[in-house]
Amino acid sequence: MSEEGRAPLRIGVLGAARITERALVGPARAGGHRLVAVAARERSRAEAFAAEHGVERVVGSYRELLADPEVEVVYNPLANGLHGPWNLAALAAGKHVLSEKPSASNAEEAAEVRRAAEKAGTVFMEAFHYLFHPVTRRLHELLAGGELGELRRVEALVAIPAPADTDPRWSLPLAGGAMMDLGCYSLHALRMLAPWAGGAPRLVSARGGERAGAPGVDEWLDADLEFPNGATGSARCHMAFDRVEMSCRVIGSRGEALAPNYVLPHLDDRLVIRTGDGERTERLGTRSSYSHQLEAFAARVREGRPLPLDAADAVATMTLIDECYRAAGFEPRPRTTP
Repeated sequence: MSEEGRAPLRIGVLGAARITERALVGPARAGGHRLVAVAARERSRAEAFAAEHGVERVVGSYRELLADPEVEVVYNPLANGLHGPWNLAALAAGKHVLSEKPSASNAEEAAEVRRAAEKAGTVFMEAFHYLFHPVTRRLHELLAGGELGELRRVEALVAIPAPADTDPRWSLPLAGGAMMDLGCYSLHALRMLAPWAGGAPRLVSARGGERAGAPGVDEWLDADLEFPNGATGSARCHMAFDRVEMSCRVIGSRGEALAPNYVLPHLDDRLVIRTGDGERTERLGTRSSYSHQLEAFAARVREGRPLPLDAADAVATMTLIDECYRAAGFEPRPRTTP
């Protein structure tokens, strides 16, 4: 049995992506869930993945995995441009879906995924795992409890050193770019502050830089936003930075709080709080945010517990991403046909 005595999820994995070990395999093993099947473009890769990670069997194609009656949950960690098409296919097959972010290549496709989820009546969630970790939950508690006062400004930056030139994250046909891979976290973190800012933020301006040798693909993008209560926000991303930085700073009328690594808090679980009473550092735990996420997803599937993320939330994020691209002089990402 899985956590809290629930029947384990029976999960099928699309592809053999590197992120799957951290984002799904470890959390599934810790939670007692089953990895029942995996499919990849090359069967040899799927076989190697299954042998390394204890997947029960290898199937010959993504379509075969979706048709497998024992698979009830599909995890989609494919390249960005393949999220939308295979999310649609999985939902049409009646599966629950945990999709890596972003859920689609653009807002139009994300809206199709939302409609497919509504028709299927299954659980669909975009994997913004950071939201389930105590670091982010505590940040929200500080706003809700009034210790920081009224929200005035938020600054989020997600940046990494450059992947190899051959990495699909630099591919426009596969919906690559810094905003798609990293900036979606910054925008989502700002969107989740709407309850303490009078509503969702709107885009004021954006600017970005193109990756050399990758026309139409953003190497970096900065967006300025404003909330209904007058608070301002900065959502920045950079995919060729000199270091890894994934910070979020929330500034209120009475104080501020900094999460040095809100995206991967298992690497740095600090929350540094400064108010008129002084400065303190809270440690919120190094259990993986991916484990918290899968636990919440399982509780939704098995018991119907509410989730803070659904297909409609994914559309709202993707709409803002498209707006950022247009404002910065780029086109929204094109759809991919598998």
